[in-house]
Amino acid sequence: MIDSPAVSTDRLVKVYGEGELAVRALAGIDLQIERGAFVVLLGPSGSGKTTLLNVIGGIDTATSGSVRVDGVDLSGLDRSARTRFRRDHIGFVFQSYQLVPTLTAEENVLLPLDLAGDGYAGAPRARELLGRVGLADRIKHYPVQLSGGEQQRVAIARALAVDPAILIADEPTGNLDGATGAEIADLLFDAVSERDTTLVLVTHDAELAARCDRTVRITAGHMEADPAPLRTAALGS
Repeated sequence: MIDSPAVSTDRLVKVYGEGELAVRALAGIDLQIERGAFVVLLGPSGSGKTTLLNVIGGIDTATSGSVRVDGVDLSGLDRSARTRFRRDHIGFVFQSYQLVPTLTAEENVLLPLDLAGDGYAGAPRARELLGRVGLADRIKHYPVQLSGGEQQRVAIARALAVDPAILIADEPTGNLDGATGAEIADLLFDAVSERDTTLVLVTHDAELAARCDRTVRITAGHMEADPAPLRTAALGS
């Protein structure tokens, strides 16, 4: 039996507002992302990239069309079911880290495990993940006590806590200096490679984008013709 794609959209449309004020953020996106692929979404500001990420991640809903993620049709889920789906199947890494300021690094990583019902039984995993991202000695520190790069390391550990099938990263190095951003990029790609996790990435960092298997270009809510995977093309096949 052939595995279904990690992500599959069919004529995906997202409209914000109504009447003359309506904005068509996505205008019929047909996209398939294979399991284990690293895909980068590129396009100018306002092109619909983040909207597409949010719909794939179940944060937002489509106006029409369908989206299947990890074999589940998100179009048929209510808000509660989408929340549970995100919790169990998808990890998120954001540009602004999105850590809870009143929780320590360990508690931030534990948060999705707590929500999944694992509670403090997940503490060893949280500590293991923080060790893997180089923060074994910072687990009791609060976000305000951590540098930007350290906060993003916590965010990556948190995203991996539930061993997600798909990791969504929106400008994960956007708030970091060049050297720190390169370290975070290495960490992110190493982490998803070890788990055969599907990565869907938005970035303006050309070096980061070049490390992906495939580039999908979005312009004014439309997707350009889907090219062959970068690594396959590089091999001349």
